[in-house]
Amino acid sequence: MSGQGKQTTWHQRLAAGLKAWRFGSVLGVFLLVVATLGWRLVDLHVVDNDFLRQQGDVRTIRIETIDAHRGVVSDRYGEPLAVSTPVQTIWANPSETDPDEARLTNLARLLEVSEADLRERLRDYSGREFIYLRRKVQPALAKSVMGLDIDGVYTRQEYRRYYPAGEVTAHIVGFTNIDEHGQEGMELAYNQWLSGESGRKRVLKDNRGRIIKDLTLIRDASPGRNLELSLDLRLQYLAYRELKAVVNAHSARGGTLVMLDVDTGEVLAMVNQGSYNPNDRSQLAPENLRNKAITDLFEPGSTMKPITMAAALESGKYSINTTIDTSPGYRRFGRFTIRDHRNYGVISLTDIIAKSSNVGISKIATDIGGDTIRDLYARVGIGQPTGIGFPGEAVGVLPAPPKWRPVEEATLSYGYGMSVNALQLAQAYMVIANGGIRYPLSLLKLDKEPEGQRVLSEKVTYEVRNMLREVVTRGTGTRAQPGFYSAGGKTGTVHLVGKQGYEDSQYKAIFAGMAPIDNPRIVAVVAVDAPQSGEYYGGEVAAPVFARVMSDALRLLNVKPELEVGGASAPERATGARG
Repeated sequence: MSGQGKQTTWHQRLAAGLKAWRFGSVLGVFLLVVATLGWRLVDLHVVDNDFLRQQGDVRTIRIETIDAHRGVVSDRYGEPLAVSTPVQTIWANPSETDPDEARLTNLARLLEVSEADLRERLRDYSGREFIYLRRKVQPALAKSVMGLDIDGVYTRQEYRRYYPAGEVTAHIVGFTNIDEHGQEGMELAYNQWLSGESGRKRVLKDNRGRIIKDLTLIRDASPGRNLELSLDLRLQYLAYRELKAVVNAHSARGGTLVMLDVDTGEVLAMVNQGSYNPNDRSQLAPENLRNKAITDLFEPGSTMKPITMAAALESGKYSINTTIDTSPGYRRFGRFTIRDHRNYGVISLTDIIAKSSNVGISKIATDIGGDTIRDLYARVGIGQPTGIGFPGEAVGVLPAPPKWRPVEEATLSYGYGMSVNALQLAQAYMVIANGGIRYPLSLLKLDKEPEGQRVLSEKVTYEVRNMLREVVTRGTGTRAQPGFYSAGGKTGTVHLVGKQGYEDSQYKAIFAGMAPIDNPRIVAVVAVDAPQSGEYYGGEVAAPVFARVMSDALRLLNVKPELEVGGASAPERATGARG
């Protein structure tokens, strides 16, 4: 073999060796990589599995609050008066959101906020992880917002309180704040009862903060309990409509109407003017928040005369056949003089009530004494809490001087020098209507018959009811006749009290009564503040409201009509003294 041939063979062997070495190196590196990856897989899935899972959970698993559903407020027949509906709240994590993001322009437009203010908030709170952008919006709006796909903008479900009856039941039901905490009315009084307890759950979220999957329920939300009121929404609408109409017709400052179930003390309707819409409080006037039937006091005037007459009958000094000489139509007490509409002369006890004689009732008061009258006033609930448990209830003033002066006895007998709220006055008339039993009043529907206290005899209340019948038949309250039903009641007209004392030209027109008079089902009190139409007597302004409300209410309650067609037109034929 030549030298050249040997050299060629050596080169071939060298090339083959290098090729084999390269193949081995590549194979070794490949096997090393495979081994490394294999080990890493084993390490990740076996050795560091718990740690890595925990780190993953920190980034994707969150603890979410489950909002509790607030209880429903309904009327006595289950009609909803306050409900909570699911809505969406839009919030942001400023640390994740770029204040210069172009899509914030569209976000500001959807949220109806200033774009400049939105960007400034995101800059100012860049160190925080949570700010509200807009709370409790409709799901459709929330969907549009999330469709913008802006980093750091999220939504969560909450509840919003809605009041189907609006301003009709506003003063009773009240309202909640944005966090569904009661602020007024029954929402406030029974806030703890209506409020539920929030729950908690563990959820899986994506990198947009959206919940992908519910993982674990830590504690379920406990919904609030429902509240069933004594109100009859049909009567409430009726009362609201008629009261609003009379306030508008007489350009009055306001008004109140209360209706009670005679046999239970349940409040069937309670309305006030002015009112407000709890679903839209943007134009809310603070003075309209008050439930005037409970919080506002006034002198009841002549509506107290039947209670004084009951005290006289109960004393045994007077009977239904007693007569009183009211001549010459006035009485003087030093510089103070009380007057009747005219000189009625010698009249019966019934005529004292029917004609609303101040002179006649004051003479009786002088005879039986202030303590006797005050005692019965207190027994029927005047000057005492009604037991209704409503926020801001005013108790009123029932005077108790060590020694009664004659003028104090006189004014007490016809409702001056004292104060009540409309609900107390209705309670007092309820005692006359049901035969002498005083029940605690209730804004909640009762499941069983209440325990009442007898404060007057059936005989006395029967006699007083007959007097009240005459007021409507031929006296100061003829315009209170409720169509095809009999009724009884008493008018009242009192001066309103201003900063400087009694206002000479401002009055409160009142009518308190019951129907049907032989077997009363409902008691109602109507009070209209400062009517400006020229008419201001209780018999002219408040009595017609009583008539319309009571007629429709009794029909709705399926009470059988008592009177013939001719009886229905009696108010148009009869004339009587003002009261």
